[in-house]
Amino acid sequence: MAPKLTSAQHAQLAFLGTLPAKFERIHRQIEEIASMRADDTQVRNLCRLLDESRNQAGTLNLGPLADTFGRMSMMARRGGGLQMKVRGLREGLASLRTNFEGAHRAASTPAAHPDGEEKPKPA
Repeated sequence: MAPKLTSAQHAQLAFLGTLPAKFERIHRQIEEIASMRADDTQVRNLCRLLDESRNQAGTLNLGPLADTFGRMSMMARRGGGLQMKVRGLREGLASLRTNFEGAHRAASTPAAHPDGEEKPKPA
């Protein structure tokens, strides 16, 4: 009998399946900020998207993703130079993609038996 995924892993995989589209949207908004076409409304929408994603990732015990979403949200909200903000957001997006791959790999790997031992297989 093949090992099965836990309900937590199924929930994580469902959330992780929505992230590539969010990454594309975040990338588009970062590039609009970089080209000076974004106004405050678009920056607030980016912050809202990052905060919602941080909360969802935190709820599902995806700590590294939640931390990176939080750092990016803080970076987008913060004042300062535009180039510094754009560079920080781009680096954060690269970090998100790396953390996404690790989280997806961990969520799609069947969990071991809670005792750490294999269950005896029926004969």
